[in-house]
Amino acid sequence: MSTVASTGTAQDADQRTRIVTVDLRSDTVTKPTPEMRRAMAEAEVGDDVYGEDPTINRLEQRAAEIFAREAAIFVPSGTMGNQVAIKIHTRPGQEIIGEERCHVFNYEMAMMAHFSGCLGRPILAENGILRWPQIERKITPKTYYYSQTGLVSLENTHNMAGGTVYPQGIADEICEGAHAAGLPVHLDGARVFNASVALGKPVAEITHKFDSVMFCLSKGLGAPVGSLLVGCKQFITQARIYRKSLGGGMRQAGVLAAAGLIALEQMPKRLHLDHENAKFLAQGLAPIPGIKVDPAKVVTNIVICDINGTGMVSADFSRKLAEKNVLCGSVNHELVRFVTHMDVDRTGCERAVEAVKEVVSHS
Repeated sequence: MSTVASTGTAQDADQRTRIVTVDLRSDTVTKPTPEMRRAMAEAEVGDDVYGEDPTINRLEQRAAEIFAREAAIFVPSGTMGNQVAIKIHTRPGQEIIGEERCHVFNYEMAMMAHFSGCLGRPILAENGILRWPQIERKITPKTYYYSQTGLVSLENTHNMAGGTVYPQGIADEICEGAHAAGLPVHLDGARVFNASVALGKPVAEITHKFDSVMFCLSKGLGAPVGSLLVGCKQFITQARIYRKSLGGGMRQAGVLAAAGLIALEQMPKRLHLDHENAKFLAQGLAPIPGIKVDPAKVVTNIVICDINGTGMVSADFSRKLAEKNVLCGSVNHELVRFVTHMDVDRTGCERAVEAVKEVVSHS
């Protein structure tokens, strides 16, 4: 499937000239499947703020079951899910340890400070994968004039590290060490199903030591809207309070949950295709002069390339690529990101490689 843009004027519209755009900016650009659209149209709904939307209730129950947790809550976005979790786990004036490029620190509008009154304590880690000794060294001493560490937050897969995946043993060791130090651990699992597929283990197994987990339905799973936060019953009861305070009471949102149920039940089984396409894309990009990417490190659906060797900055590179109907994302001046998903097939990836070759050759 592809994004389609019409070209031409009214005079030549009868020729039905169409240009297919390969959109690799993010897996958030996916469109709901026909089955999702039908389910949305037919969804049974009620007022979710009163707990009366049966479709949302089913979605939350299934999420809790799949993650082997007591309860779950549907939220409009991953950012809201993460920030609600941070609010519950911390108190104002505390610090949150996370990897330097993590989403909660860089891409959630400083909400850990604004909403929870907390500071980030970022640690740069190779491939975005923190180890317990790195974290342990950053836990502040129990001295009254230090801001106390309140939470450890991990991201799996790690978006801006190139979709890297936490090995099970490392994630477990971090959780065990943090708990021994009296600290909760939250998982930003926006793409945790991609991690599950890459590891060949169910999400319940790879997340069971975390105190809370947020995951998105609207990325690789293809739903149009929504994320879920899972944890114990007491945690989710508190989460309902903070979701409402952030304006997340969505009333008859069963129309969204209906698509989310299909995403949750059916879409994880096809994620391996996105991983294979990302690997193919990385292997095609790696030999291009000026493009630096290691295909061996591409294990899920995200490819981050260093384009410094092309002599272009990422904004110019992305613009020239868009002129050839291939879209990518700009990370910073030197890095661009390609994300594979269900609406881009192998042919689209081939077109992307050829477009990059043309852009670089004319730079």
